[in-house]
Amino acid sequence: MLHADLALAQRLEATEARCNASFVEARAQLYPGSGAAWQHIAGATVLFDTPDSPLTQTFGLGLFAETTANDLAQIESFFAQRHAPVLHEVSPLASAALLPLLLGRGYQPIEYTNVLFRDLTNLPALPSTTAVSTRIIAPAEADDWARTAAAGWLPEAPELEVFLREMGQLTARSAGMVPFLAEIEGEAVATGSVFLGEGVALLAGASTVPVGRRQGAQTALLAARLHYAAAQGCTLATMGAHPGSQSQRNAERYGFRVAYTRTKWQLMGG
Repeated sequence: MLHADLALAQRLEATEARCNASFVEARAQLYPGSGAAWQHIAGATVLFDTPDSPLTQTFGLGLFAETTANDLAQIESFFAQRHAPVLHEVSPLASAALLPLLLGRGYQPIEYTNVLFRDLTNLPALPSTTAVSTRIIAPAEADDWARTAAAGWLPEAPELEVFLREMGQLTARSAGMVPFLAEIEGEAVATGSVFLGEGVALLAGASTVPVGRRQGAQTALLAARLHYAAAQGCTLATMGAHPGSQSQRNAERYGFRVAYTRTKWQLMGG
């Protein structure tokens, strides 16, 4: 049985950091003028996508090495040079010395994320009959996949249509990311993706268009991605979810459990 210890946290956080670095690399390649970049500082992965991107933050701070005030100053300078806020996703398994360091520099917690995981060595069989079919998209379908992914979020955030489509296009083109599509009677109704790390698969990109909701599309995508990851040699899967969300409930029904609750810290006034 896997335990939610430091070694597990390092595997999960390293996978998510590498996935987001791949996204940043895709933006830098497709949009050379964006300034997208990432680097390692004191064991943390420091990422800049765009100033308003949810990927612009750090992962693994205090988890792989002790963090000093000089390290934080270097990270803060990285973001300040790019006119971006300073944000850190911090695991509770990080060094205890990090907390007073963050508080002393004016950081405040602004968000929680439950990090879930499950073993892939004993997956339940895929359902033999279902109204929902799933498949990996072809490279030429990346833009269509992005439109479907955006359509799932538009009812809640119609003003973000261009941003959401761009995020989907970059996700579909990120190295190591495998985009999946769910269809009902030949119509695209939901998206999901899986990033294949070093033995760990990260699930992301879950979105369902309004007419396709409550028909099992995300459950089918979850199962398909896990079986695919296991076939590619991954032994562990992970995903993030807002505490108590439908995404968390779907994952727990499929054998995931919460490893820990991660806190996002922001430098106030930075």
